Amino acid sequence: MVFERVGAPLRELELPVPEAAPGQLLLRVHACGICRTDLHLIDGEVEIAAPPRILGHQVVASTVPDGRRVGVAWLGWTCGECSQCRAGRENLCERARFTGRDIDGGFAEYMVADERFCFPLGEDHSDEQTAPLLCAGVIGYRALAMCGDAQRIGFYGFGAAAHILIQVARWQGRDVYAFTRTGDEAAQAFARELGAVWAGSSEEPPPEPLDAAIIFAPLGALVPAALRAVCPAGTVVCGGIHMSDIPAFPYDILWGERSVRSVANLTRGDAREFLGLAPRAHVHTRVHSYPLAAANEALRDLRDGNFTGAAVLIP
Repeated sequence: MVFERVGAPLRELELPVPEAAPGQLLLRVHACGICRTDLHLIDGEVEIAAPPRILGHQVVASTVPDGRRVGVAWLGWTCGECSQCRAGRENLCERARFTGRDIDGGFAEYMVADERFCFPLGEDHSDEQTAPLLCAGVIGYRALAMCGDAQRIGFYGFGAAAHILIQVARWQGRDVYAFTRTGDEAAQAFARELGAVWAGSSEEPPPEPLDAAIIFAPLGALVPAALRAVCPAGTVVCGGIHMSDIPAFPYDILWGERSVRSVANLTRGDAREFLGLAPRAHVHTRVHSYPLAAANEALRDLRDGNFTGAAVLIP
């Protein structure tokens, strides 16, 4: 399912099976999660420099011909030489290439990937349940780490990432407060089902001050709302690759050593750590599966909020 231009639906095409170059693996795709980043790419909010491109960066696959089960995530290649790489921040590599944006991804039956950026997978979860762990899970986990030892954490937007992360946070003994669109009773009920101590509208204040908040929804207006919800020294983490403009806000809601920071991409260390932790935390993803050819329908359902949990394509 191929991206050709901004705003157009993905196009179903029959292409030759790609050939792996030295250092790459040929992969048979078993499942690929759909991410809100895919919508940002289709809408042109995150640029694809050289279309056409096959999207998809939450890939569960097997190597050809030996059948090893591996996962592929958003970070697809780094130079290892720039100042960021040398400082241990490969997620900020100046020449990084990303799966499904710069490198053909997993909305296909076959793909190739740099062997160094393929992660061995166990058998704790099915292909469908594993796929969302590779972005929603890993990058959500990186956002959670930025919250430090916060006990009371707010999640603004309760979709694929939040429904995974709440399970980790509860396993760690933290309290989670879930904020959704006004009137989204299904998402609020889902959050309470997964252990949220409170769930309500993002327009409401929480019943008590938060130690930290993670914003998963791509709405800049949530930043001032989250700042008002956190206590002094609290942290607001913006967890998406794209967000609408943040409106002006008074200094007094930032004062008190509150901070706002963003999460950018992931490192291979993040992926290895989270994929090892997920079985111990008994993470279970709620997935809605679509055949590969129904990618456009799945993307519409994600955009319209027609399901709780995560969407996965099955070739």
